Amino acid sequence: MLTQGPVPQQPDTVHSVWADNQQREPRTDQPDGPRRRATIHDVARLAGVSRQTVSRAVNDKGEIDPATKERVLEAARLLDYRPSRFARGLVRKGAVTAGLVIPDLMNPFFPEVAAGVLEAAEQRGWQVVVWDSRTDDTREREALDMLSHQADAVVGYFKNEDDVLARRLGGVPLVLLERGPQQTRFAAVGIDAAAGLEQGIAHLVRAGHRRIGMLDGDRIDAPGPRREAFLAEVRRHGLSVDESWVVMCPEHSVAGGEAGMERLLDSRPEITAVFGFNDLIAIGAMRAARRAGRRVPDDLAVMGFDGLSLGELVEPALTTLHLDKRQLGRLAVEQVARLRAGEEPLSGADAWVRPELVVRASA
Repeated sequence: MLTQGPVPQQPDTVHSVWADNQQREPRTDQPDGPRRRATIHDVARLAGVSRQTVSRAVNDKGEIDPATKERVLEAARLLDYRPSRFARGLVRKGAVTAGLVIPDLMNPFFPEVAAGVLEAAEQRGWQVVVWDSRTDDTREREALDMLSHQADAVVGYFKNEDDVLARRLGGVPLVLLERGPQQTRFAAVGIDAAAGLEQGIAHLVRAGHRRIGMLDGDRIDAPGPRREAFLAEVRRHGLSVDESWVVMCPEHSVAGGEAGMERLLDSRPEITAVFGFNDLIAIGAMRAARRAGRRVPDDLAVMGFDGLSLGELVEPALTTLHLDKRQLGRLAVEQVARLRAGEEPLSGADAWVRPELVVRASA
């Protein structure tokens, strides 16, 4: 694991750990089967020693017989027991550690969310462990395994279902990002895509557009909130637009948007406007449109979602549904604080971030 310098001693300082792959002993249980977090009591019981002796052994302290130490370490290995984060020197005693799992550090959206988490955590004197899952299910599960032993709560983006998350975390409080409170049994912070698309599609319709497509970033067999909101809004405005006007972009990137726009222009050459799942995809759509001889916005209006600073720098500047990404992170930390205090998590409008339409030159 890579750490950003030594742990500060000031009580109001946050320490961030950028966690990566760790080599582990093979597990004998099923990857997604029930599992319980092994404790120091379990190791002490198996080794036939006191908890104090276990602590001395795993922390490599003196005043312990070598044979006893070996017996304790073997018991810890058999139980897949990993010393607490205190023993590993990652935190000062008494600090709260929150784990943050994000899917793509290279996407400029997620560092802004992480900044919100870090700011709010620092204000509370907490520290944060950050894991980049790279949108990979296996890395997600690795993150859960690690954080279940090193964090007091976990915040993040997860593709795995609730049951898998619950089994992996073993009771550690969890806050999910970009899942609405009605979409999970865990505490969550959602994005009100419906409110955003209501503004966005109304803007395009007022500008005279009736043939509007979408470049989606969710799986075709699992429509997400943005696609559902898009289709609901075009229906509400009486447009002859259906699922065939939606093209999938598995890569949430400029290149993914370019490839998706090329396919959409091939299948729907009559299109006059397009909504991108995120700003990167929308910027890619503009590039592909220009290569195809379409002028933006004269021949094709383009709208994004997220409100990245990058959207102000491209030509023409990108019209987008802007999100307060740091607020996403701040709300997640507030949810963690409520869970730790035994309070009900935020719900309803308090647990959602609402996008706001920012009109620029592209639409």
